[in-house]
Parts: sequence; structure tokens; C-alpha cells
Amino acid sequence: MTKQRNIDPAALRYSTEVEPRRIDEVRALATAAGNFSPAEIAIAAELVEERLARGLASGYEFVFLDDAAGTLLGYTCYGLIDGTDGRYDLYWIVVDPRRQGLGLGVELLRRTEQAIRERGGHKVYVETSSRDDYLRTRRFYELSGYLLEARLEGFYADGDAKCIFVRAV
Repeated sequence: MTKQRNIDPAALRYSTEVEPRRIDEVRALATAAGNFSPAEIAIAAELVEERLARGLASGYEFVFLDDAAGTLLGYTCYGLIDGTDGRYDLYWIVVDPRRQGLGLGVELLRRTEQAIRERGGHKVYVETSSRDDYLRTRRFYELSGYLLEARLEGFYADGDAKCIFVRAV
């Protein structure tokens, strides 16, 4: 897979509007990422469907990043953790693998954290796998100022711990 390194920042479009087309786009992007299971990919699409069906009551918020042609390059999904005082989960952050390493994930995360702050959020929690194919993901969170708060051994499967990162925003 060839990396596309020539992205004009002025041609990038960020949006929080959830439209029906996003279901298939999110499914395709999660599939292209290469490290999500079929069940995880289905969940990613289901969260978009849930937001479309229930609106804000779903508890799922999104930030989408498109290029000038309207192609989805990345997105985040996040939401307030029920019963907390301004604590949010970052459920998903996915960037087209051909465009990783260009700062798109950093900007998506920055915009998501800003939206959380605007909603009165204080902390963001992220969970991810301890598998080797998630090493870059864990490093991304660390470089973005997230601290490993907990590691639940054997959570996803034997030998696959849940790593929980947190950051005050």
C-alpha cells in the first residue's frame, strides 16, 4: 500500500454531521485499517447507525475528516460516560492507512478533545489492545499526552490485554 504524502491542508474538510453515507464509509475505513476484527468493524458501523436512529440521545458524537472530493480520510467517535462528571470515552479513531503519519490523526484527536472541552469534559479515556499490531496505536496515544492508567491482562483474549489510557483535557 503506497502512502499518499501530498495532502493540501486547505483541502481538508472536518464535519460533525452524521449522514447515512457514513455507515458504509466507516465500515470501509475500519476494514482498510487492517487490524480490526469483523465484529469490531460491525460495531464501528453500528455506532453510526445508532446515532442516525437516535440522534444525540444515542450518546455517540463524531468528527469526520474528508478530502476535497468528499472521500473519508479519518474519523473519531466519542461520548460522555454515563454517570460521570465530564468524563468521555474515545471509542474510535481511524485514519486511512495510506495517509497515516501525516498528522491527520493528531488533528482529529485535537478537534475531538476541543469538542469535549466545549461540552464541559475534563478527561478522555481510551482503550486499546496490547497486541503487537496495536503498538503504533499505543505510541500515538502516548505521544499525544495520554498516560497508561490500567492494563487488564487477558481481557480480549489470552495474551491480549486491554490498555486504558487517560488524559485531562
